[in-house]
Amino acid sequence: MSAADTDVEEVELANTAFYEAMERGDFETVSSLWLTPADLGVDEEFHDPASAGVVSCVHPGWPVLFGRGEVLRSYALIMANTEYIQFFLTDVHVSVTGDTALVTCTENILSGGPAPDDSDELGPLVGQLVVATNVFRRTPDGWKLWSHHASPVLAESGDEEGDDTPS
Repeated sequence: MSAADTDVEEVELANTAFYEAMERGDFETVSSLWLTPADLGVDEEFHDPASAGVVSCVHPGWPVLFGRGEVLRSYALIMANTEYIQFFLTDVHVSVTGDTALVTCTENILSGGPAPDDSDELGPLVGQLVVATNVFRRTPDGWKLWSHHASPVLAESGDEEGDDTPS
């Protein structure tokens, strides 16, 4: 296996680890998969560790979040308010150039809302289709997320058969 193949495989594993940690609600692992100031050679004694490194994240419908603190806070909020989530990744494409990797994929998301009153059962399941771009950077500790950008895919209305124009 070539070094390029090994890099692609390692990036795929890091990408998968991110989504699996989200499914488990494992905030500690999600945090460990994002770049830190130390990963970038930034001296935390003289820089705010929450903003150093300028990691960024765009969740569907959210504004751009900058800085490790804001990004990780968003994941903590999502995990605290999501009873169940599962990602089925399709159309995964990995490209590695030097110490930077780009992953594009489709997130087929199945999530469950809160349980109905007086019930231990999961609330109704909702499906969502999202396209995502994840940018990774090589660090001494492996590949870490630098940026995540996810956008919803608009569903076809199906009102007009044969019409290929978007609604």
